[in-house]
Amino acid sequence: MHTRHPVPGKEQIALLDPFERLGLDRIHLVSTGPQAERARDALAACRFWGFDTESRPTFAKGQESEGPHTVQLSTLEHAWVFQLHDPDCSVLVAELLALRGITKAGFGLGDDRKRIQARLGVEAADVLELNTSLQQRGYRKDMGVKAAVAVLFQQRFLKSKKAATSNWAKPQLSEAQLVYAANDAYAAARVFQALGLAD
Repeated sequence: MHTRHPVPGKEQIALLDPFERLGLDRIHLVSTGPQAERARDALAACRFWGFDTESRPTFAKGQESEGPHTVQLSTLEHAWVFQLHDPDCSVLVAELLALRGITKAGFGLGDDRKRIQARLGVEAADVLELNTSLQQRGYRKDMGVKAAVAVLFQQRFLKSKKAATSNWAKPQLSEAQLVYAANDAYAAARVFQALGLAD
């Protein structure tokens, strides 16, 4: 039998110091083609990105999501939150996600990949599911970002339920939405590095 590493529970995680998130000074909102080109140039210099998406929640039974409405890519220093209203911006995001040779690491990416395929018409390349990497190291299945941050950094990752269930299709995202979206991707980049996968 495999020994499973212990994972702290909610009560234990609540006692940890907070994970230092990216502030707005290191988060870039990208909503136009020219902004997306600048983001692409900055991101292309990195070998891996933290990766996540957000979609407007669906509340009716059987209602299909029209998401993703945002795609987040993060390095260890900066994060970019791409809005997909502008066709030029969407085209560049599709190109970034299809790029080979750059690892896109995140948590629970099965749905994200399906939605990207449906919305942007591309298969995201070189995607790494961090839950799988953690499972291979003896942790439980589907840990998620909160448990991973607690185990690897002994810190508490703050997630706002209000931001999580907010309207991601809005033309103007709030500061709370930007911080929430960017830091999901940023935490994934930090976990990827902490697991030694960036070496």
